[in-house]
Amino acid sequence: MCVIIVFMVSLPEEIVTFMDVFAKSNYQIYVVGGAVRDLLIGKTTLNWDFTTSAKPEEILKLFPDGFYNNQFGTVGIPKKFNDQNVVFEVTTFRKESDYSDKRRPENVEWAKTIEEDLARRDFTINAIACDGKKLTDPFQGQEHIKQKLVIAVGDPQVRFQEDALRLMRAVRLCTELGFVIDQKTHEAVKQNAHLITHVSWERIRDELFRIIMSDNAADGILLLKETTLLKYILPEVDVCFEVQQVSPKRHHIYDVGTHLVMSLKHCPSKDVITRFATLLHDIGKAETYRKDEETKIITFYNHEVVGEKQVGEIAKRFKLSNKDSHKLITLVRSHQFTVSEIQTDKAVRRFIRQVGKEYLQDILDLRTGDRVGSGSTPTSWRLDLFKKRLEEVQKQPYSETDLKIDGPDVMKTLDLKPGPEVGKILNALFDEVINGKVKNEKSSLLEVLPRLRDQNT
Repeated sequence: MCVIIVFMVSLPEEIVTFMDVFAKSNYQIYVVGGAVRDLLIGKTTLNWDFTTSAKPEEILKLFPDGFYNNQFGTVGIPKKFNDQNVVFEVTTFRKESDYSDKRRPENVEWAKTIEEDLARRDFTINAIACDGKKLTDPFQGQEHIKQKLVIAVGDPQVRFQEDALRLMRAVRLCTELGFVIDQKTHEAVKQNAHLITHVSWERIRDELFRIIMSDNAADGILLLKETTLLKYILPEVDVCFEVQQVSPKRHHIYDVGTHLVMSLKHCPSKDVITRFATLLHDIGKAETYRKDEETKIITFYNHEVVGEKQVGEIAKRFKLSNKDSHKLITLVRSHQFTVSEIQTDKAVRRFIRQVGKEYLQDILDLRTGDRVGSGSTPTSWRLDLFKKRLEEVQKQPYSETDLKIDGPDVMKTLDLKPGPEVGKILNALFDEVINGKVKNEKSSLLEVLPRLRDQNT
């Protein structure tokens, strides 16, 4: 039965104006999907999706600047909304169809009514349509929003077998909205979890990254574990829940999997790769686990080395860019860094070179999550001191290129020709600067050049 109620949300003026173009041409037009859901929840949205009785060619007559390059009836229309360039996606009413590849329908049939179109959608909270005056809600989506439930439209077995990405989407919606999956839908996710392997890794990655960036990221990962999806998309994390690390002389209070989730929960970074690295930083422990039967002490020697190789494979699997892959690998490889009050400037400088200046805050954010995820405090006096040392050492030169003089200056001052001798002198000069024997000032550097030439000839 179709439920129609008095309109309870207010559409932005730009949206009303856009929809009026269809209405004036006697076409039905509705806002659908996440936009309606977010309006009912009170969230702002930039993702506006519409469904209409107009066919794609008819939509393009109304909006000649639109583009239609797919077989699913969706026309993209560039618009300005809230001072941002966006694309309104307008799709002709569609019927349910067969999904042999578990992702896309084999063919598209146009529907005659909004109710038919809503019946093909994924979850009841996304199956609400708004025409600007009233809501059409055939599947009690509004009630489920109030109950904070994610429920599949119709038979959940059918919904997930049609489009396996909906398995991930169910978890993502729960994570982002703070909802729970109802029992029947939850069971269907578990039973069909293996179907996620039919979905491209790029699409899985996008859903996973939205989970990771949510305020409820830890709950999202645990829900992936609970529904068994985790073992198909991140088996390296899934197996970590079986790896214990509570032992004498160890500060950890959780198994490795729980530690990774708690680390993610407390990671302060808003960068998705840093948060991903935080989730993955100890996955090498599953392969390096050792327990001394006499002392009962558990060790994970070189787990960061093993983890580095694993995240390299994960980066390939999820089709990360070269830049993101490099960052992910660097953070996991370097997360075991030592902080000590007796570290020399040279040691600190070596750490900065290893991690890279651009990733220093990221590795510190990972360490914060790691500490809290181990049951410790966010920081310590040694870590605070290390952070100050990082700032101080960064003011010093890192290589010969940071010196206030260069090769031409050396050649001019010492009347030298280009050659290895110039490089040797610059190396010696750099060593004296970093050891505090001479200031990195042009006049001071030029003054010591004759001495360094004599020492290196």
